Amino acid sequence: MDPAGTITPDHFTPLYVVTHANIVVQFVLAGLAIASVWSWTVIIEKAVRFTSLNRYANRFEDEVGSGRSLEDIAAAAGESPRHALPRMLQAALREWRDARAKGLLTSGGAEAQTAFLIQRIDRVLDSVIAREAQRVENGLSLLAIVATASPFIGLFGTVWGIMSAFQKIAAEKNTNLTVVAPGIAEALFATAIGLAAAIPAYIAYNKFSGDAAKYAARLEGFADDLVTAIQRRLAERT
Repeated sequence: MDPAGTITPDHFTPLYVVTHANIVVQFVLAGLAIASVWSWTVIIEKAVRFTSLNRYANRFEDEVGSGRSLEDIAAAAGESPRHALPRMLQAALREWRDARAKGLLTSGGAEAQTAFLIQRIDRVLDSVIAREAQRVENGLSLLAIVATASPFIGLFGTVWGIMSAFQKIAAEKNTNLTVVAPGIAEALFATAIGLAAAIPAYIAYNKFSGDAAKYAARLEGFADDLVTAIQRRLAERT
């Protein structure tokens, strides 16, 4: 305020409100700022990851559908591929080669052994899908926490700011705007920051939860295609 005690628009800038707020409100604002930065870190990481995963999946599925040998595609992916689709292909082919090397597909009871092989491949692929789904969902719980908790934390800062305004009124026995406005301003600012942290986290949580579910469904579809391809191979051998 100026010497006359009047309030100017400069007193309502974010920097002024934060630096002159009650210490409790300052802690609330600092916590919300940290939560917002944390959630935006997750948002950017998830956006980049899902874009990369789907781009690679498109390319890998095109290779599988090109008619090229599955063994060649699996070998080209390397020994420890980072993406789930080549790991699934390698796991399915590993089970296939293991059964063929043991002669399970040509010995007596081959039909039962074939059914058992398909079950083994299904279990292996389901395990890969479960681990990959858990991996892509990492960090979404943080977005959920920020989305649900930030408005209430901001509301706590709002209540504290209003209480501070009433305390000033009681202390100065004056309801002039110069007494009330600073406390009201910091209270409303806490509400705004709480919403600013919560809204992007809420939108991102719903968006990436859907993306994770779609990616898991994509892996399941690829697993079904692999099982069908192996069943076709088995039928050709009989």
